[in-house]
Amino acid sequence: MEVPVLIAGGGPVGMTLALNLARYGIRSLLLERNPATTRHPKMDLTNGRSMELFHRLGLDEALRDAGVPRANGFDILWITSMVGHDLYRFPYPSADEKTRIIREENDGSHGAQAPLRVSQIQIEPVLKRAIDANPLIDVRFGTRFERIVENGADGVTAEIVDSQSGETSTVKCRFLAGCDGGGSRVRRGLGIALEGEENVAGAYMVHFRTDDRELLQRWGPIYHLQSGLGTIIAQNDHDIYTLQAWLLPGMNPDEMTAEGVLEAWVGKAFDYEILQANPWHAHFVVAEKYRDASTLLAGDSAHQFIPTGGYGMNSGIADAAALSWVLAANLQGWGGDGLLDAYDAERRPTAWWHLEASRRHMGVRQQITMIYMEAGDLEGEGPEADARRADVAAKIAALGNAENESWGVEYGYRYDQSPVVAGEGEAPAIDPLTYVPSTWPGARLPHVFLEDGTALFDRLGLFFTLVVLGDADTAPLEDAAKAQGVPLDVLRLDRPDLRAIYERGLILVRPDQHVAWRGDALPDDCAGLLRRVCGR
Repeated sequence: MEVPVLIAGGGPVGMTLALNLARYGIRSLLLERNPATTRHPKMDLTNGRSMELFHRLGLDEALRDAGVPRANGFDILWITSMVGHDLYRFPYPSADEKTRIIREENDGSHGAQAPLRVSQIQIEPVLKRAIDANPLIDVRFGTRFERIVENGADGVTAEIVDSQSGETSTVKCRFLAGCDGGGSRVRRGLGIALEGEENVAGAYMVHFRTDDRELLQRWGPIYHLQSGLGTIIAQNDHDIYTLQAWLLPGMNPDEMTAEGVLEAWVGKAFDYEILQANPWHAHFVVAEKYRDASTLLAGDSAHQFIPTGGYGMNSGIADAAALSWVLAANLQGWGGDGLLDAYDAERRPTAWWHLEASRRHMGVRQQITMIYMEAGDLEGEGPEADARRADVAAKIAALGNAENESWGVEYGYRYDQSPVVAGEGEAPAIDPLTYVPSTWPGARLPHVFLEDGTALFDRLGLFFTLVVLGDADTAPLEDAAKAQGVPLDVLRLDRPDLRAIYERGLILVRPDQHVAWRGDALPDDCAGLLRRVCGR
């Protein structure tokens, strides 16, 4: 069996990679060892950047239909317990409200899409239906990647196994993408180490169903109900919830039961059904490299973070968008080997950027846990108890909620170390909290809606697009692209007002919506620019 790209792992990252490759006309074989999509609640937020990338695949509406109702908010509420008192609320708009704000504040400071509250249990079936329907994707659930037989500059030979029958076969591919999770067989088979810290925190997860909304929604439909001991996540704002109860020093998970953990956290016994339960430990790790010859890593096989901030899967979706176009460019002949190295140079530092943000958010969580522990009795009545609760609430408010407000982390990351980006010297600092729209080379192109109501992103071509604000002569770049076989679209906008956002009159945008080069006039060597940005 031969295929251009073999994808090991059929989770959200692997399926998204396959769909992106198909968008570029590239066939793939996708393997998933499990016979069906996950029943494990691994995440609950698809952020705005990921929704921009899902919109390109035509899946944003289907995903929203699978998630929490669009009118429901994203509020975070700190409480003493489910039978106690509420302390402090961080309110956030619903997807509907955020969409309206994006339209009204059309200044480049927002993403093109609102975020989505949805469990991975609901995301994966939407992606699975899409890959099953795509003729360019050979979907093999119930088939596991076993090992790499040969990994060379010209391709990979891999052994795969039918999970039920045990039958073994061999696949030859030009590229192998390891999207097979934290315990990645692909990564381990290549001997690629993980850098960072393992087992930095632990929690006992209890995924449960209950119709007791009088208890679970006593403060209304809340996205996250949090205390110093963990978080209850409302998965569908109806009857499905997930408790993540911190494993504190001295706790032995082997001596704990799901029922005991859940009822202790809630504060009383109630009617519920346990769907999944297990202790787990989180890591702050990034693979020492993302490329080995013709094999590349993406998603949890390449990086693992504590879910504070929700950067794990979302970073993996961006990995898939980045990896897909460099593989397509190489397979179609207009992209060079340098693009494969650039994938590592771009996405690995970005993983560390997300890791450090997750670490900061976890530090705030730890501070708040200490505030709870030092506060004394927070469940009592009377003036003294009221004062203690007010003091804790004030301290939580002062610490803030960057975990859900780090727009610079989400949208502002930039590929400053990329060899295929035409940089401009020392890059400006990125504010993790505030997203400042910028077309500095390597940055994500800022989003705006155009006069006809369409998003500028929707006007970009499939591969490279030269955005032109004005009447500049673009023939030299177009001629150079034609001569080199580089697919290039030109988008002319008679919008001088956009200069305030886009900063230059000419912006060369890559297939992943990041800026490759910008200027007010074309460079003298357009052919050289294209060779650089195409990794040749």
